[in-house]
Amino acid sequence: MRKSIAVKIYGMNCVMCSRSVERALCAVEGIHSAIVNFTTGIAEIQFEDNLVSEKIIQNAIERSGYRYGGLAANIANEEKQNAYDFRMEKIRFSLGIAAGSLVMAFMYFPLPYNFPLPLVLFTISTPIIFFISYPIFTAAFHAMKTFTPTMDVMYALGIGISYLSSMMSTIGILSHDFLYYETPLFLASFLTLGKYLEARARNKTTFAIKRLMALQPLIAHRVVDTRIVDIPLEEVVIGDSLLVKAGEAIPADGVITQGESSVDQSMLTGESVPVFRGVGDSVIGGCINLEGSFIMQATRTAQDTVLSRIIRIVSEAQSSKPTLQTIADRVVGYFIPLILFIAMATFAIWFFALNSSASFAISRLISVLVIACPCALGLATPTAVTVGIGRAAAFGILIKHSEVLELSEKIRIAIFDKTGTLTAGKPKVASVYSDGSPVSEIISIAAGMEEHSAHPVAHAITEFAREQNVSPIPFESVTVHSGLGIVAHLNGIEMCVGNARFLNERGYVISNNIMRVEEEIAQKGNISVLVGKESRALGIFEVSDTIRPFAHDAISLLRKMGITVMMITGDNRRAALSVAKSIGIDKVISEILPEQKASQILALQKDGHRVAFVGDGINDAPALACADIGISLSGSTDIALEAGSVILLNGDLRDVYAMLALGKKVTRRIRQNIFWAIAYNALLIPIAAGGLYPFFGITLKPEFAGLAMALSSLTVVTLSLLLRRYNPHQRNN
Repeated sequence: MRKSIAVKIYGMNCVMCSRSVERALCAVEGIHSAIVNFTTGIAEIQFEDNLVSEKIIQNAIERSGYRYGGLAANIANEEKQNAYDFRMEKIRFSLGIAAGSLVMAFMYFPLPYNFPLPLVLFTISTPIIFFISYPIFTAAFHAMKTFTPTMDVMYALGIGISYLSSMMSTIGILSHDFLYYETPLFLASFLTLGKYLEARARNKTTFAIKRLMALQPLIAHRVVDTRIVDIPLEEVVIGDSLLVKAGEAIPADGVITQGESSVDQSMLTGESVPVFRGVGDSVIGGCINLEGSFIMQATRTAQDTVLSRIIRIVSEAQSSKPTLQTIADRVVGYFIPLILFIAMATFAIWFFALNSSASFAISRLISVLVIACPCALGLATPTAVTVGIGRAAAFGILIKHSEVLELSEKIRIAIFDKTGTLTAGKPKVASVYSDGSPVSEIISIAAGMEEHSAHPVAHAITEFAREQNVSPIPFESVTVHSGLGIVAHLNGIEMCVGNARFLNERGYVISNNIMRVEEEIAQKGNISVLVGKESRALGIFEVSDTIRPFAHDAISLLRKMGITVMMITGDNRRAALSVAKSIGIDKVISEILPEQKASQILALQKDGHRVAFVGDGINDAPALACADIGISLSGSTDIALEAGSVILLNGDLRDVYAMLALGKKVTRRIRQNIFWAIAYNALLIPIAAGGLYPFFGITLKPEFAGLAMALSSLTVVTLSLLLRRYNPHQRNN
């Protein structure tokens, strides 16, 4: 059986590290795929449950030279490990700077008692260099074992060459011109500082997912007879009775069986106003119980709640790779070997061609090795994607794959379904017209057939029958014709419910009275549902559905963005045009089947258009799947997580604009990041190689090259973090 798992990995210092882990994991028999996100430090792994265990995954990660951090959902362990890593990096940096400063002082001021300077510098520097550089050399060793040229290999070469040159000078093999212990000390220290600052910044990019994880309580109060037993959240099973106290997070999805309260759902749905919940009402795990306590029955385990599924969607999306990142990763793979060649060529040109000192040539080689870091290029895309998808989640917009962000700026047509999308999706029966038959018979026939449909209009009719205390007919056979109607049989008699076209096609006679009523209903923009028996229409339901709030605003925003907006529906054209006119849509496709919606989208795509389709996720699955971006509107309690590539939790149509605007913003930021990463290397590699020295006498010492490298990565991460301030609902930012 195929299974997915998300695990945390520590110790990765560049994109090539993540590729090394991916290669190690994919080499394990039974693992189908492994995607490692360097920014988040999370590996999404798919494997065969009967062949691979968590222990096997852990061993593969550790053999590749990195630390296994357990399941990614364990936020407490992650915070603890991060705190330890940050503390150690600060200690290493502080020791390195102190020792480097002391070494420089001894080189410029005379030593007391005529101590031999080289030996003193060797004694002070060696243990501290090894302490600071240990993680770098360890990572470089494992990278070389797997033939993966990571940046740790470059750093290790730079530090190692400068230290070995100084040591050889100490023992007399080389002259005192090579005595520069401060270089490996400062170089290792600045590299450590860069990693610390970059890691702290990258840690902030995962703020959104951590915020969601923090909603999950650690324990639940299980009600056993008259006793309350505290249990770990993982032990909650379906059917458990759970006590939820005032101020606590709800432990799992469920239904209230005793008590009532106000619940804050803002973290999941964006609703700013608390909602009242009483006996029989559903509650969502992770939401906050504000007032009284209540007892609920769990309907899902903690691993399968709406919140857990949202966390998985956000985490998987942040780990996915858009096209821009794939290209950048490919460039990084060629970059490091190229830099090794440039570094060696720099040494050869200065030492052999320009007759400079060996010390100067080695210093140029080390500077090139250190400054030409592809980390900034490798971070350009994943940091922006991570922040962007997290920012979308904060607005109740779940993006299931990062490619959606790239596609957002290419969308030129947005197609909206009508019922349940542009309308509120909660239709009500406004009236029932009978053409001579008892109204109760019409209601009973319709309710008996509509029980077999999940369409919102079907639900409105069955609900109306309950309100009128009319029992539905228990039909012997029922056939649902999606988007048209339903045919049923009882005692050999055929009955039918659906639109006028459907009844006409089946040979039913529709009187002029019913046609007149159907015309009046269409002019009001409402939905007509005809009921027939034995080839004659008996009557007609008028079903009304209100326009969804802010629908007009959403359409206006999209048109200002330069996007053509269309409506598509199975309803008759008059009703469709009435709704379209009220919200500002000019182009309408009506009276088509659900599967024909997909063919309409494919036809537009064939003409070269990029299309976004917005539906309610009920019967729009084919259209959602074939659109470039499928956007599903869904309430968070019954979220259609399998439909479309984007889910709007809040049901606010303005979020369609917000999602597209955010996607365009993230894509532009990725391009800016890539530009700065390339420009940085194009500018500073020649300087590090000594390009300015013949003209201005300017060189870049290796330790300062290390600091410049750190600042380049930090710049890219900081630019990505600025996306956290972006609010797509404010058009002036």
